[in-house]
Amino acid sequence: MKFQSTRNKNLRLDSAETIARGLSEDGGLFVPVEIPLLEKGEISELSKLGYCERAKKIFAKFMTDFSEGELLECAEKAYIGNFEDDEPTPMVKLGENAYMLELWHGPTCAFKDMALQILPHFLVKAAEKIGGGKKTVILTATSGDTGKAALEGFCDVDGTEIIVFYPANGVSKIQQLQMQTQKGKNVAVCGVIGNFDDTQTAVKNIFTDENIRTKLAENGKCFSSANSINVGRLLPQVVYYISAYADLVADGEIEDGETVNVAVPTGNFGNILAAYYAKRMGVPFGKLICASNANNVLTEFLSTGVYDANRKFYMTESPSMDILVSSNLERLLFELSGKDDEYVSVLMKELREHGKYEVSDGIKEKISAEFAAGFTDDKGAENRIRMLFDEYFYLCDTHTAVAVEVYEKYKAETGDNTKTIIASTASPYKFPRAVLRSVSGENEPDDFEAAKKIEALSGLPMPKQLRELSGKEPRFTCVCEREEMAGFVLSTVGGES
Repeated sequence: MKFQSTRNKNLRLDSAETIARGLSEDGGLFVPVEIPLLEKGEISELSKLGYCERAKKIFAKFMTDFSEGELLECAEKAYIGNFEDDEPTPMVKLGENAYMLELWHGPTCAFKDMALQILPHFLVKAAEKIGGGKKTVILTATSGDTGKAALEGFCDVDGTEIIVFYPANGVSKIQQLQMQTQKGKNVAVCGVIGNFDDTQTAVKNIFTDENIRTKLAENGKCFSSANSINVGRLLPQVVYYISAYADLVADGEIEDGETVNVAVPTGNFGNILAAYYAKRMGVPFGKLICASNANNVLTEFLSTGVYDANRKFYMTESPSMDILVSSNLERLLFELSGKDDEYVSVLMKELREHGKYEVSDGIKEKISAEFAAGFTDDKGAENRIRMLFDEYFYLCDTHTAVAVEVYEKYKAETGDNTKTIIASTASPYKFPRAVLRSVSGENEPDDFEAAKKIEALSGLPMPKQLRELSGKEPRFTCVCEREEMAGFVLSTVGGES
């Protein structure tokens, strides 16, 4: 299996070098040359295995330059001992046809742990395979959850350094404290004045800046990424969708081969893209329901074929989705255009220069066949949190509530009652003030006081790793302009500032 750039399909690399690079030098994203297929009866076989064995078998279809032993070792190091009850992805049934796929039982209480607990192990193995002896500098932009998950995953990993940038006023207090109090000798964190799109664009520019790359090389270092632009982030997400379907088969909730829809809250499009890849591999997923908050650029695009980032940016109670430039959409465009790298390059140029593009009628038809899309504002999400709590005594976070609200709207509009997996992406305790207000109507200005009140109402304990943030002094308090980010990187990794 080889991986190619969405902007130069003649550039083909093994998975080890693909993961090590993170982003192609031409600015494109790496994708598998061919999406491998599940064999007949394989889902039934996977349903009999534990999560690590399932992961090994799925990774082996993409990462053919890794041995199955290496892949199993990576999976076991990532998922055993780091998740509650060693159950990385439990599912909770709500009503007749909805299944909450809880992806947040890892060390940072967000779905990003599913990929970022294993990515460091992939990178260590990849570095051994490609040689060169360079230290890897992980450069990451976060809209909230990726940052802490990446910091936790790469903390004190030999041969790596990690730098995380986050929008200074665009994450929750809990998310910010998680990053600012991170331990480790090889970590650095900095807030950026601006929104996530500003931060993400600047990080991509640093990645492709030849002058900066040269300075790193002179210091025996090279860049890689923990963002979802790295295919090593995407593949673990594919695993949990395949595994979720296998769990439904194993639990007798569905017959093998039965169609299941998937609803996903997403801003950068990576999480729902993974479901699309799983479907392409042969998992019988029906509609992929893309849920957005008030920053509804993806809803408009999937509905009309016009991507227009020239719109008001909203800071919402689901901040990890406060994104107007969805990087992973480029991977979908590459697939739906018949792997037309020149066409994708033109679209990305239009987005970069004009903030807008429109896809062909043929691609619009393919999108409508695969995806449904909708959005809701903070009020809609708040109402849905309360309804879930009142009806099922189930507590969810603000992002998951967006997905449930959009799913319910989709059902009402279409009459499609197909059984549906809903990706639950974060612990409700990462956004305690908004969740408390939703379930009780009370406005509590302090996150940790709000959490105590939620515990009293629900009986659901706040995860220890979040509770222990209370009273912690921030270690990283730097805030910079986006124009200063490159200098921060160079000064952090030993280059010139």
